[in-house]
Amino acid sequence: MNLRPKHREDPEINLISLIDVLLVLLVFFMVSSTFQQEGRMTVRLPQANEAPLSASQQTRLTVTVTAEGSYRVNERTLINTSPDTLRAALLKEAGSSRGPLTIRADARATHQSVVTAMDIAGRLGFAQLNIATIAPEAVP
Repeated sequence: MNLRPKHREDPEINLISLIDVLLVLLVFFMVSSTFQQEGRMTVRLPQANEAPLSASQQTRLTVTVTAEGSYRVNERTLINTSPDTLRAALLKEAGSSRGPLTIRADARATHQSVVTAMDIAGRLGFAQLNIATIAPEAVP
């Protein structure tokens, strides 16, 4: 008695169901995982101190940025808004001292104008930059 079949078939592994299971697992892990959102940052906003500064603490060098984006160094208006002009005016007013510098920017001034003033001051060696603010009005 011959129990062996005459036609021998090769064994097969069905990969289609395995691929289906892996895709379901992939979708499950993608949906259930949390992704790190690097675009969101926590920003701690500065607070203004209501106490006035004494005469010894007041800075003598001030850069004002107007709403139009023009600059003033110690309340002297510059001839144009070029960064080179601002750099030359800061060098002239500061001389060799690199004490604290106060930047007074109008609330409607562009962010780029303020950053340009800060960048130039930083490149010139001003290590302490102060941003002038006003105390909010008391709400009744």
